[in-house]
Amino acid sequence: MSELAVAAHAVDPTLETFENDVWWIVLIKLVGVFVLLLLLTLFTINYERKVVARMAVRPGPNQVGPKGWLQSLSDGMKLPFKEEIIPKTADKVVYFIAPVISATTAFTAFSVMPFGGVVTMFGQKTALQLTDVPVSVLVLLACSSMSVYGVVLAGWASGSTYPLLGGLRSSAQMISYEVAMGLSIVAVFMTAGTMSTSQIVKAQASGTPVEIFGTELTAPGWYAVQLLPSFIIYMIAAVGETNRAPFDLPEAESELVGGFHTEYSSFKFALFFLAEYINMITVSAFATTLFLGGWRAPAPITTFWEGANSGYWPLLWFFGKVLILLFGFIWLRATLPRMRYDQFMRFGWKVLIPVNLVWILCLAFFKVARSGQISDTAKWTTTAVVAVLVLAVAWGWPAPKKPKQLSLEEELHQRPPGSFPVPPMDLQVPPSPRARRAVAERAPATVGGEPETKEV
Repeated sequence: MSELAVAAHAVDPTLETFENDVWWIVLIKLVGVFVLLLLLTLFTINYERKVVARMAVRPGPNQVGPKGWLQSLSDGMKLPFKEEIIPKTADKVVYFIAPVISATTAFTAFSVMPFGGVVTMFGQKTALQLTDVPVSVLVLLACSSMSVYGVVLAGWASGSTYPLLGGLRSSAQMISYEVAMGLSIVAVFMTAGTMSTSQIVKAQASGTPVEIFGTELTAPGWYAVQLLPSFIIYMIAAVGETNRAPFDLPEAESELVGGFHTEYSSFKFALFFLAEYINMITVSAFATTLFLGGWRAPAPITTFWEGANSGYWPLLWFFGKVLILLFGFIWLRATLPRMRYDQFMRFGWKVLIPVNLVWILCLAFFKVARSGQISDTAKWTTTAVVAVLVLAVAWGWPAPKKPKQLSLEEELHQRPPGSFPVPPMDLQVPPSPRARRAVAERAPATVGGEPETKEV
């Protein structure tokens, strides 16, 4: 192994690496993460507006700054100075705390996110990560769970009907899809054998040897390839978790005006806006860490450049992957229409969660089979049964019976005696005389018939 390869392996941080950081290095990294998130938020807002404008074939922001790239900065500086209007019926304390909870949890989630390996910073060896613990992934899930409190409290404390409905709808949506997101991460735990984010990135450094029915194969390093169903379910759940289109039902302007933050303005509204975009960045960075190899360069680059994962180069690979995932969020918003709420909840509880549970069971079976605790006969039998079940489900067996379509007369005949009268099915108001006259004037002349007379 060459010296560069040895150095590349030496940059992997461990849990002990963070115990040796001096206090001022920790402070520098803390301020750096805070400033980085603010800059990323300003960039992502403009990035989204420009990409959506390009997809819709229209000009995006192009007036403030070079090619409009300072538009988000001007909007962010304007919001704190706008007039703040607080409803009289609002609970003042909770009304103030709610946006603070959402913004704080969004920032806290990035404390355990690895941006790179061990580097030299002002003469000190430190990792490009604020901190790491053996249960870092649970810290991220706890932060996403706490953000629900900010949404619910904002809707309740506003003292208005539509924000309350938006807060309740958002809490049900975020909790439901958080279950699917948590189950998709279980497959990563089972494969990596750890919950530490830095160690999960290290586990994806190279291919994993896998023995299938006596044949040893090398699985790709990224868990997005090894655990493709988990990756797909995670990304769908992440869109629902962040209330983004087509799952932006808590902020559906056609139903709930603005959702849980309808009664917010000025700096408090800016906090909610900031929290939403930081949550987008967080779930994208989390997906990069869990499924896309984290800060490590893709395989084609590492084959001809052994030092790609050393120094500060990992920052480029990490944020490049994050920007690609953010583009997926923007692409969905510009492409898909908003789903109906019952369809959205049914999809989460009846599709994502059952598929996730079946996938985890299959993954556990293959891990046990690989350990040699199951005989070859049992392996082949179980595989055949699962294949038959999958084919049966794919072909729609047993097919659901379609209810017989009854005519209107048959439905009326089946109604019990003494029922309320049935209203007209079309519920259409007869057109006014002026509308009838306009239709008659636009109608073509009839051939061989009597000429139409106009009303005087």
